[in-house]
Amino acid sequence: MVSSSHEALHWVFQKDPALLTRAFQSVLRVPFPEPRDFAVLNTDVTEIEPVERRVDTLMRVDTDEGTYLLVIEAQGKQDDGKRGSWPYYLSYLYAKYGWEPVLVVITQNSATARWAAQPIRRGLPGWHSLTVRPLVIGPDNVPVIASEREAERDVPLAVLSAMTHGRGAKAAAILEPLAFALRTVDAESAAVFGQLIESCLADSRAKEIWRDLMSEIRYFFSNPVAEKVREEGRVEGREEGRVEDRAEMTLRILEWRDIPVPDAVRERVLACSDLDQLEVWAQRAVTAERAEELFSG
Repeated sequence: MVSSSHEALHWVFQKDPALLTRAFQSVLRVPFPEPRDFAVLNTDVTEIEPVERRVDTLMRVDTDEGTYLLVIEAQGKQDDGKRGSWPYYLSYLYAKYGWEPVLVVITQNSATARWAAQPIRRGLPGWHSLTVRPLVIGPDNVPVIASEREAERDVPLAVLSAMTHGRGAKAAAILEPLAFALRTVDAESAAVFGQLIESCLADSRAKEIWRDLMSEIRYFFSNPVAEKVREEGRVEGREEGRVEDRAEMTLRILEWRDIPVPDAVRERVLACSDLDQLEVWAQRAVTAERAEELFSG
């Protein structure tokens, strides 16, 4: 299983290949044909000579318009050596398979994202023999999915949101809505997604919050009563749980950011039963400088 954010950032697409084509449409705004089939391929791009080269994840995508090779690279920092290896990867893979290669770079760092997005041009000035234009997924174009309903609509995309924002202050707003949404998928997928997210969280307090949430998720799947509620889909209990979780999440975000929470603020948040209002307060908690600012506007 994954042991670092580098592995998690590209491995999530092996867990749910369709997530990548949805990311093309909703994050990158790049049209991509509707896929019919996916296959994860061998990542080795080494030739006979003893220079070992490997891409992070390589996937074949079959569409009605043709077959594509998606080359997925997780990038933690700027590395000018990649501006030489990436064109090599694409040229080699096209020569080997004969399918059009598409380079996708995923990162948790905004500066790295801007660096990776720069076109790579080889040849004469004004007459380039080769141009590589990476598609970059990062914290600047992946939305912060802090709404439970939105997370439930597309759990893998919400997981990607938590992973790409895992090193920033916005991570806390994503964790609790996502934890609740993970209860809508099967136990195995929830466990895998949970580990991927933990690998991408940089802050120790955020990791602690996430581990507590994952303990609750494991209990949810292992407890017979909770499982029965999940199977029967009892709306009243579900809505009540949402309200309670969202209120606690709002206060936890403030505490995670070391913002003092007066008793009056805590009581008002915990007494609120309007889920939509609580979602607004939770999002304000990400940027508020004082706890009272939750109620402004």
